[in-house]
Amino acid sequence: MAQHGWGGRPPAGDEEARQRIVDAAAICIDRYGVAKTTLSDVATELQVTRQTVYRHFAKVSDIVGVVAEQGAAAFVDDLVAHLDGVADARRAVVDGFLFCLRAIPADPRLSLLLELGDEGAFGRRATAAPVLAYGAAMLRRYPVDWAAAGIADADLDGLAEVIMRLLISMLEDPDVATRSDDDVRALLERWVVPALD
Repeated sequence: MAQHGWGGRPPAGDEEARQRIVDAAAICIDRYGVAKTTLSDVATELQVTRQTVYRHFAKVSDIVGVVAEQGAAAFVDDLVAHLDGVADARRAVVDGFLFCLRAIPADPRLSLLLELGDEGAFGRRATAAPVLAYGAAMLRRYPVDWAAAGIADADLDGLAEVIMRLLISMLEDPDVATRSDDDVRALLERWVVPALD
């Protein structure tokens, strides 16, 4: 790896280089917005050439995807911490949904997923098998004994799909911010919670 650029501190290896590119992209996205951030911006932030960035990422959307992915991992940790002590499956599903509904649009890295449109996790790919599997893995991290609640492990895949489809539709609704938590909670308790029985 070349010893020039990188603000005089070249990375120790490819993994560190990739992470520094992702971190620089996050700074640029905060500064310019996702739509206006370019590979040139990221390279300038790192004090490297565009070719150096291209060695690790083919296009800026690949970098943005990693920025969002890392934000999603931290978000799941926050969600699980939010549900700490909520052992009831029904309450965990409702509280978890509300947490996602309110936190995703406010989280800068998760908001990237929304801004990426059809290419992002909240576009058409949001209900693709890998994303639904990720949703089921999130449910498995809830502090709930799903089996004791009468919900088989295999059923978590279907539950994740229902939750993701409803969450996506609500996140795409410009009026969702005006709906109260009580209103959304009532909707979930009427139509989603009975499916858990």
